[in-house]
Amino acid sequence: MKYEEVLEHLAPCGLSCRKCFANEKGAIKALSEQLQEKLGDFDVYAERFTTLVDPIFQNYQAFKGLLAFFAQGSCRGCREQACGLWPDCGVAKCYREKGVDFCFQCEEFPCDRTYFDPHLHRRWIQMNERMKEIGVEGYFAETKDLQRYR
Repeated sequence: MKYEEVLEHLAPCGLSCRKCFANEKGAIKALSEQLQEKLGDFDVYAERFTTLVDPIFQNYQAFKGLLAFFAQGSCRGCREQACGLWPDCGVAKCYREKGVDFCFQCEEFPCDRTYFDPHLHRRWIQMNERMKEIGVEGYFAETKDLQRYR
């Protein structure tokens, strides 16, 4: 995939916006919509299955609510709008100010302006170090089939 195309998938921090559950073009949204369609009006069956099959079906309404939430993904990605999941993200503003596409391209990388939690901060450094090592296109090819949430 060409560099310009990779920019449509990867956020400036290196995370894949398209893999995010909030992304309007992401697989999580699409699969959630498909599952909603396939389940149809399962409510009646879930109630019945609670006693006939397994008590786990008593949680169906909570599952249905979460599935509806995943199906509502409307984010266009961090390059087009502020991240709705991490409102304090410092990367979105900083990369524009610095005139770079990814954090590793900045002279000040790594910095403390991301405001990420420790887990995400470690991942951010690892992702950007890897992009620096093998290039943006190589990094995308290497990670395109990996889970985002790991």
